[in-house]
Amino acid sequence: MNLPSIVIALILLIIVWFYLDITFGRKKHLSFFQKRETPILYGNFDIFPHGKELFADYFHELKNAASHIHILFYIVRDDQFSQQFFDILKAKAKEGIEVRLLVDRIGSHKVKQPAINELRAAGVQFAFSNRIRLPFLFYSSQVRNHRKISIIDGKIGYLGGFNVGKEYIDQDPKLSPWRDYHLKITGESVPYLQREFFIDWNEYSSETVNVEDFTPEQPKGKVPHQFVPTEAGFLEDKYLHLIRSAKKSIVIGSPYFIPSKKLINELIRTAKRGVKITIVVPYITDHMLVQEASYRYLRLMLKEGAQVFQYKNGFYHAKSIILDDTLCDIGSANFDKRSLFLNKEINCYFFDTAFVDRFKEVIHKDILDSKPLRLEDLNKPNLFRAVKEGIAGALSFFL
Repeated sequence: MNLPSIVIALILLIIVWFYLDITFGRKKHLSFFQKRETPILYGNFDIFPHGKELFADYFHELKNAASHIHILFYIVRDDQFSQQFFDILKAKAKEGIEVRLLVDRIGSHKVKQPAINELRAAGVQFAFSNRIRLPFLFYSSQVRNHRKISIIDGKIGYLGGFNVGKEYIDQDPKLSPWRDYHLKITGESVPYLQREFFIDWNEYSSETVNVEDFTPEQPKGKVPHQFVPTEAGFLEDKYLHLIRSAKKSIVIGSPYFIPSKKLINELIRTAKRGVKITIVVPYITDHMLVQEASYRYLRLMLKEGAQVFQYKNGFYHAKSIILDDTLCDIGSANFDKRSLFLNKEINCYFFDTAFVDRFKEVIHKDILDSKPLRLEDLNKPNLFRAVKEGIAGALSFFL
């Protein structure tokens, strides 16, 4: 066999391996995922759209923790700000507070062994979530834990889109100021958030924790809401249900607008029946090809009369949906295929018109800081962009 034949055979073998890895890896993933969502619960909420204000509040509450701290992040960087975060956790563990930190294996790859050793030496219990596992190496490398949740003393919860790193507090010149949405939660739903943390913790740590030891009952708050953790395609079903129920308007905010075929078709049908659709996306991007991957879908929406706004006052990383001024969704999930089909996500759905009105003011501010994207802009001939769109389209499931 000559060299070209060997190369062709190797390429075919790799393609077959990728196909089998993805097909059977996804089949296994679907087999063990169980749909779960909380009942309608009542709590109190603060909304943080700026990282500096969020982390000032968050670090203050961490320092005041009296019994236990449980944290899950997708990304923790290896920078000065992350070290400040680690120092707080180590100090609390040395005080005798139970501290558990779970971070995604790929998203937090910059957390190296010396830092982990220091955390553990101080008494912090540390684990990586969603490690790459045999036999489905490629598929397991793509299924990430994208959730960002914290629970302090079983009484205070945090959930949203911010991670831990200098860019999230406006110290990255390209991506500053960073725009995102994060929630601070008190009320009867905090124990449910704690249980979600321990589902992941018990899977990936070396211990099995009795959840009931950390879920003291909490009083009701004022705002009706529901937590919905998703993975393995459940989010697509959730979004389809929401879109089909829209009567007047839908506002979608996402850094990556790469919907599934079912979702884009449902959005088109919804626009055709007279529902006003508004989409907010970034003007600048933090990842290669994600913007080009979104263009084919944004063209389709613009053709149907949707409004698309590109946020220009920094980088837009927020994830939200507002439906008919009566429901809104804030959480970790992007409006893209990775969040729909691969990542572990968690979103909070609000069923309170006063809260929705409050959140609409935040979205309205973001739209004022944006420029409209026009169909003629996307349709101008541009060979380089066309090539990038072609590549992005082929890779869109994994972007």
